[in-house]
Order: sequence, then C-alpha cells, then structure tokens
Amino acid sequence: NKKPVRIGGNWGSLDKKILTELMDQNAARLSSSGRPRGPKIPDQVGDDNNSNAIFVNALVESVLRSAARARELGMREDQIILSAKTSDIPTFLAANRLLASKCEYPLHIGLTEAGGGVHGIVQASSALSVLLSEGIGDTIRASITPDTNSARTHEVEVCREILQSLGMRYFEPSITSCPGCGRTSSQEYIKLAQKVREYVNEKLPEWKKKNPRVSQLKIAVMGCVVNGPGESAHADIAISLPGKSEEPIALVYIDGRLHK
Repeated sequence: NKKPVRIGGNWGSLDKKILTELMDQNAARLSSSGRPRGPKIPDQVGDDNNSNAIFVNALVESVLRSAARARELGMREDQIILSAKTSDIPTFLAANRLLASKCEYPLHIGLTEAGGGVHGIVQASSALSVLLSEGIGDTIRASITPDTNSARTHEVEVCREILQSLGMRYFEPSITSCPGCGRTSSQEYIKLAQKVREYVNEKLPEWKKKNPRVSQLKIAVMGCVVNGPGESAHADIAISLPGKSEEPIALVYIDGRLHK
C-alpha cells in the first residue's frame, strides 16, 4: 500500500537465533587463556562478558536485519522507521545510540512498559529526554500503564510536556509556579497557580485563533520575593505574592518589567 512501516525490536521478544549467534561469537572470541580472538562485539553497556551488552547488540542487529529484508521485499528507504525498545533505561539508551550510529533511518523511541503513575512518567521522561537532547529520535511514545480513571491519551500529554520542556515543540503556554518552602506565608500561590492553569486551558482555543504563537507564552506564579522577581524577569506575564515578613503586596510583571 506504499505506506510507512515501523519495524521494531523489543528485548521482551528478541529473535533467539540472533541472540544465540552473538553469544556464540562472543564465547568463541575468548581463548582458553582469556585473551580475545576474532571480531569484537561492540560493547555499549559494560565489559565483554556483560550479558546486557550482548542483548543490546542482538536487539540492534535484529532491527537492522529486518530493515534489510524489508528493502529486499521492495520497500523504499523512506517508507521505513526503526525502533529498539527495552524497559531498562541504560540498555534503552545504549541500543538507540548504537542503532543511530549504524543507520540513517528515522527512529521511533520509547521506553517500553515504563510503568504507571509518577514512576512511569519519570521513567519515560528520563529516557526520552536524554536521547532527544542528543538529537536521537524522530517520533516518540511514553508507554505508561493507565490507571482506572485516566484515558490512554494521557501518554500523549506526557510526550507533549517532554517536547515542550526541551524547547522542541510548543503546545500551550508554560506556567512556572512556586513549589513552596519556609518563606511562603499562605496557600494562596497554590490556589492562584491552579486558577491560572484552568483559565489558560479554557481560553487557549480562542487565543490560538487570534495568535498562533500564544503557545510560547511564559507565565510565572511565585510565592515570595526571593525567586519571584528573577523568575518574573524571564516571563511574559508574572505575579510574585508576598512571603513571610514581606510587605502585603503582590508584584505584577509584564514583559519582564515591574508593572504595578
């Protein structure tokens, strides 16, 4: 049908023939004296006898052989996108770095079975952010186990946040808000940050019609004067609420300058 196809390898369903082949090569490479002989298997995650290194190379080899077979069957190079997935971050990084070094195909990246809740989001974000910051990855997925109250589209929201946090794509205004500490004097900054986010989400479709660049807007809601003015200077619009022992006034900034 002349459609693009993703050809992927997953260490949970790795081709056992290729894995056995590479393990045999690695064993044959070591002489009885322990000195290596024969071709060296590229090692990305440990020493020569590290089984993870063999898994990584077997995974990448499996993906590349599958791509070569697809070409033999008549697929064009620009119809193919590759992926090498594991559920362990070090091997995931090693496999994708190795795959990127061995081919020119676009890569789909994503830590498979990252888990659920905060754990899954942190796992997926950590893995994706490292590779994306190195210029590796053309499409992404956050494989997060949904809870009973969330939709599968939650994965897409996480991916959007990752891309926006790295400055690669912009989907909505970014809101910097104070985490709270011993200097904050009330819960008002928490309530205000939530109200601002709700207001932005409500108005965003309307704003985008008037100005498509509104997604790059930077907003800050701060809780004291220690970090408030500095963060406000980097924002398009910001407010710094008073903390403990501060004057009971809220400073409003527009375009990084004190407004009132």
